Amino acid sequence: MIFLKTDEEIELLRESNLLIGSTLAELAKVIAPGITTLQLDKIAYEFIKDHGAEPGFLGYDGYPNSICTSVNEQVVHGIPSSKMVLKEGDIVSVDCGVYKNGFHGDSAYTFCVGDVKPEILHLLKTTKEALYKGIEQALPGRRIGDIGNAVQTYCESAGYSVVRELVGHGVGHDMHEAPEVPNYGRKGNGIVLKQGMTIAIEPMIVMGKRHVYFENDGWTVRTLDRMPAAHFEHSIAIREGRADILSSFEEIEKVLGTRAI
Repeated sequence: MIFLKTDEEIELLRESNLLIGSTLAELAKVIAPGITTLQLDKIAYEFIKDHGAEPGFLGYDGYPNSICTSVNEQVVHGIPSSKMVLKEGDIVSVDCGVYKNGFHGDSAYTFCVGDVKPEILHLLKTTKEALYKGIEQALPGRRIGDIGNAVQTYCESAGYSVVRELVGHGVGHDMHEAPEVPNYGRKGNGIVLKQGMTIAIEPMIVMGKRHVYFENDGWTVRTLDRMPAAHFEHSIAIREGRADILSSFEEIEKVLGTRAI
């Protein structure tokens, strides 16, 4: 069942999502060679709690941490660890969830650690641009397939592959609601988008082939060919005439300055 949100509920969703942007901005200040992903997790946990909210991921289906930190060929759901020390040239996707006022926020950003190879930087830029290509299609009367087709067409035309096993989703009182929002598809196919729907669009794009596997920890998803992966995510509301982006990269990119993707 798809739950349409009122204007008041959408504003509560926005509050949760904007807190994620602030949290990721705090992490942007310290992401550098030598820091561990577990240190990032602790910073995120304390920041979210200090702002009167709960980490949405912590304990979700048994997940042990507040953020997902996926490094290089890890696509999504990497578990923060004291053994995972970021090094020069790495990329790290940080996916964060916040629960506040009865609503979940969900957003992700892929960061560069120091100087990153130009070809990897291009993957990140293309993935982020594809996110906004998908958002452009999120209008009343369009279909889910229009979003996925926009992402897929943009990324595949650049020579990249789209992960099929993981998709975006509805977001609201529950972190994962209907409908699923794939990053691939055909125009005119799928559920019709309606005003008041709130969804998370999250391209997961890889430099090599699209095939992935799940690690023994039951969470981490990695590319089979060990090629790099990028992940960007916004939560949005379907509005008449436009897509209303509820999350924000503004604070993150203010911290990053010229290092922003």
